[in-house]
Formats: sequence, structure tokens, C-alpha cells
Amino acid sequence: MKKNITLLLVLALSFTAFSQVDSIQPPYKKFPTYPPVKLLLPDSSNYYTKADLPKKLPIILMLFNPQCEHCQHETRELTKNIDKFKDLYIVMATFAPFDSMMKFRAQYNLASFKNIVVGQDTHYFLPSFFNIRNLPFHAFYNKKKELISAFEGSLPLERILSIYKD
Repeated sequence: MKKNITLLLVLALSFTAFSQVDSIQPPYKKFPTYPPVKLLLPDSSNYYTKADLPKKLPIILMLFNPQCEHCQHETRELTKNIDKFKDLYIVMATFAPFDSMMKFRAQYNLASFKNIVVGQDTHYFLPSFFNIRNLPFHAFYNKKKELISAFEGSLPLERILSIYKD
């Protein structure tokens, strides 16, 4: 009898311990709208916020690091095929140093695209909001700025576009 009670207690404690791990969700899943982040713009004095987003366009939020090869490749492909993204607005955010962001912006001529904005997450808000472990990180929002989906790692451009065709 004592063995049965002990076994039941051990099982109950095991279930309790494992149930705690599964219940933790990153904030973006609890609040599935565009995050309240402030991105320092290339002019180094103004910030880009949710209020600055275009009202009638879906948003791609891409977190990148200028030294990340996957981020570089994806940005290169994106700029080559920018005409396919004319109906989307792309917010590229980094928590890398400001000078690295500026070099990356210049290298890919991102300032020349009217549907791309690049900014620095100076308060490191986005990594914890999205629980980011890999870059690039993508969050896809509809016209109402509601989350459609999120993805860590490189994505082929056709797959990104297919998210908005569904």
C-alpha cells in the first residue's frame, strides 16, 4: 500500500513539474499584434513606432544581424525581387551596433526602397518579446497589424509571399 501511495506521489509531482514548462509562452503569442517597439532610425534622433506603420499594408517585421550570413543572403534576394513585395511594408530591425546597421543599410541600398525601413532596437525589446534564438526572425502581420505567423531562420522569398496569398 505504501508503495502505491509513493508511486502516485512521484507521478503527480512529475506531471506537475512538466506541466510548468509547457505553459510558458513568449509575449508575442499572448499579444498577437504588432509590438510596441521603438526603433532608432538612421537619422539617429527619431524613432519608428507602431503609429508610423502604413495603415493599409501588411507588414513583415524582420529581425536581423548585419554579420549574419543568412540575413545578408535574404536581404540580397529581397532587394533583387523587391517588385514582388510592392504591396507589403518591411520593417527591418536589429539590435546590433548603430554603425553596423548603417553599413548594412548602405551595402544593400535599403534607403532607396520606399517600402523598407531599417531601425535599431536600442532597448533590446524584440529578442525577449519574440523569444528569439535564431536569425533572421520574421513576424508576418496583416493590414490590421494582427499576427499571421512567425518564423525563425531563413525563408525562401516564395514562401514569404505565399503567407500573404492565403
